[in-house]
Amino acid sequence: MEQLIIDMGIPLLWHKPLMLLLWLMIIWLVSKFVRLQITRSQVDSEVGYKAKKAVTFSAYVLFLLIVIILYSESLGGLTVALGVAGAGIAFALQEVIASFAGWLALLFGNFYKTGDRVQLGGIKGDVIDIGILRTTLMETGNWVDGDLYNGRIVRIANSFVFKEPVFNYSGDFPFLWDEIKVPIRYGSDFELARSICHKVAEKITGGYGREAEETWAHMTRKYQVEKATTQPMITLLANDNWIEFTVRYVVDFKRRRITKSLLFTDLLNEIQSTQGKVQLASATFEITAMPFNATK
Repeated sequence: MEQLIIDMGIPLLWHKPLMLLLWLMIIWLVSKFVRLQITRSQVDSEVGYKAKKAVTFSAYVLFLLIVIILYSESLGGLTVALGVAGAGIAFALQEVIASFAGWLALLFGNFYKTGDRVQLGGIKGDVIDIGILRTTLMETGNWVDGDLYNGRIVRIANSFVFKEPVFNYSGDFPFLWDEIKVPIRYGSDFELARSICHKVAEKITGGYGREAEETWAHMTRKYQVEKATTQPMITLLANDNWIEFTVRYVVDFKRRRITKSLLFTDLLNEIQSTQGKVQLASATFEITAMPFNATK
């Protein structure tokens, strides 16, 4: 390549910049071609994503090495100056360095991956990209009720993995335990109410429970965690106002809201079909007598 530039009669001053430009074009074209082939291949989406990230990172490293090789003679005299300025540079770029270290931790530490639902720095959302310095989330919640997207894309420095807890809703166990409360009036057939709650919970969430049981078995082998119940569970509490049933169940981490809607819909239909044997309770006041007005 250098001989080609010499044969073209280009002045010596421009030799290294032109070689650097040519290398940049070659590296860019090769990396683009490789990324395109990965996209066209039938590999798993997660594997393909990581492969394309690795190609991009390798291209940056290769270009940096070529710069060092081409300008090694010029850089030799800067060694002392760079050593003196190193402490200042490290202090000024401490957040960048910490974010890069966080990226390395994410690569090898299994904190989270693309597609996971996480909470970082008080922000909850789905991971859509993991860059060298920042993680990109599609935010959920905030002014939107439930675990639904609100449309905001949030970028968070990777250094957060060292500073704050990382909540992963879908890592090794892509299910969540959730529950609903069903208030029943005193005088209702509470055993029938319990049966209805169990029937509806099994119908709507039983499939999740069986899938979660298999996944939890892997969890017990990987971590020091006890065996947990993943099947629907109904508990009863009697308070001053009503009989309260708590329906506890396992659900896919992305289907919490729709599952609650299905549960309440079926529960209302089943309770209505009892023809008054089971009645829902509410915080209402019943006036049994009017006070006597002595002035009248």
